[in-house]
This record gives sequence, structure tokens and C-alpha cells, in this order.
Amino acid sequence: QVQLVESGGGLVQPGGSLRLSCAASEFTLDAYAIGWFRQAAGKEREGVSCITSGGSTFYTDSVKGRFTVSSDAAKNTVYLQLNNLKPEDTAVYYCAATVATSIRAREDEYDYWGQGTQVVVSS
Repeated sequence: QVQLVESGGGLVQPGGSLRLSCAASEFTLDAYAIGWFRQAAGKEREGVSCITSGGSTFYTDSVKGRFTVSSDAAKNTVYLQLNNLKPEDTAVYYCAATVATSIRAREDEYDYWGQGTQVVVSS
């Protein structure tokens, strides 16, 4: 059973940083694209970032220059570094996986999802 477990969320002040982790089990990151999505209260889930096993990355415009996605094959974990956080970044963040070697930006392209981790940006 493919499993994804997110961690690293929390409460942070505007301008602060967090690092989210997405630990994969029962499969390796080879040949998978891992996406990060977020859903704010009362809003639809949106794609934030994606990384392929080949190292290609994607960021939605609102997070470019502030968020960085990376992967550690030895730990079978993908990270999303969130810097210069803004109140509008407040959301539940999810990671998702699908078998793909190219970028996948839409949530309907993903087969496996984690349970989410809450990020709150507030002073």
C-alpha cells in the first residue's frame, strides 16, 4: 500500500520559514512525480509545486522565489522549503504521487495522497 506522510507544518509569523516533509513508503521515488498542493479554508485545492525523479521542478507563480522543492532518494522523502511566508500561504498542505517522469500540475493527475499538514502564517 503506497503511503505518503507529511510533516513539518505549524504556526509561523509572516516572513518566517518552515520545511515540510513528505515521506514515501511502499514505493521508491524512482519514476514518480511528487506534487505539493494546498487548500485554504473555503477555497479549492491548488497546485503549489512538483518534482520529478529526474529533478525537474515546477512552482506556481505565487510561490516562485520563496518555496523550494527537493528530494532525498536515500530517505525516500521530498521536501518543500517555505521561506518568506505570507498570511495568504495559510492552508493545509498535501503531497501527492503519481507514476510519471514529467511534471504533473493538476490534482486529477495524482493517484496517491497524504493526509496533509497545517501551515498557519499569522502574527
